[in-house]
Amino acid sequence: MKKTVLSICVLLGLLSTAEATEYRKHRVNIKPLSATKFELTDIHFKNPHIKDFTGQDFIIVSVREPGSDGEMYAVDKDGTIWWHGTISSGAGGGRLEKKNGKLVPVGGHETSNNVFKILAKRRFHMSHTHPAANGVDNMDFELLFTQDGQALHLGHTSAMSHGCIHVGRQDISALFKWAHVGMPVIIMRGHYKQFLNQEVEQFKEDIREYDAKTGSRS
Repeated sequence: MKKTVLSICVLLGLLSTAEATEYRKHRVNIKPLSATKFELTDIHFKNPHIKDFTGQDFIIVSVREPGSDGEMYAVDKDGTIWWHGTISSGAGGGRLEKKNGKLVPVGGHETSNNVFKILAKRRFHMSHTHPAANGVDNMDFELLFTQDGQALHLGHTSAMSHGCIHVGRQDISALFKWAHVGMPVIIMRGHYKQFLNQEVEQFKEDIREYDAKTGSRS
């Protein structure tokens, strides 16, 4: 009994620590207005401007942090979210400091918040900065989106990263086949899943309407 209570206390302590992890502020903040339209603001959530990706294939990542989904979404040209999957992202602990008039990330491993493009696509790849000790490629299905090495790639979705987006094998395999160099990648904090839920509800409504017209049973 004592061992059980102790185990529960340790688990609660670990969960509290995870929730208490601090994440640095980001130079760009992103708020989804619809499945394809986003409002971008500065570090103080001011100076808004709109980016509309209607008519483009793109990838959305809502990072694995408190207040976000911890999922990636693949959106096609007609605004349909055709795939989604669980991810993990960069561990916290960083901050922004002003150096030479610019805000520079210091410490921590947060995944950058911004609108990027896929810079390179590599089926097999080993991290240059964090190579695996056993020599096995640890960034397979790599979709690189920053010059400093942040990418979506095959990885453990239960482990936080050094900044990359870890995606499970089934999800990253489908994403890799579909994605292309130059495709927009939107990395955001906050929620995007509501648009997937709307899509699912609309699909259910369409099925009900179809069944009513054809006399089929749903």
